[in-house]
Amino acid sequence: MSEGEQKGESIGPQDIRRIMSTIPHRYPMLLVDRVEELILDESIVAVKAVTMNEQFFQGHFPDRPIMPGVLIVEALAQAAAILAVQSLGMADSGKLVYFMAIDSAKFRRPVEPGCLLKLHVEFIQKRASVCKFRGRAMIDGQLATETEFTAMIADPPKA
Repeated sequence: MSEGEQKGESIGPQDIRRIMSTIPHRYPMLLVDRVEELILDESIVAVKAVTMNEQFFQGHFPDRPIMPGVLIVEALAQAAAILAVQSLGMADSGKLVYFMAIDSAKFRRPVEPGCLLKLHVEFIQKRASVCKFRGRAMIDGQLATETEFTAMIADPPKA
């Protein structure tokens, strides 16, 4: 945790600059636009504004644009990475968060251009370098996607 941040402390909102200083993702793979609330060691609520300008809508699907489910799960994972890195005091450390497992992903409704996708992620289990999360992506208070996933925090590969 950063100096002055304590377990259970609520941090937020956070803008795109803070997000980009926490995780290495960049356009077109950065799928979190804003953090509304982050409670250290507990949970995060983040936002992805889904627009027609997203690259994936060119081919998925041209006549009925729908955000691919794997990218919704990736958005949840990026929110989880922000939660983990900030909770573990590793912001600005260069550490990466890698998927290890995705369990029981369910897609309840399509995510289309114009949606404000709210990403709710909470810790299920937290160890020094491996964390398990529960994630829900919501649109206007309705469940779009839910999943549990496990991630490992590690150094980036050597060049």
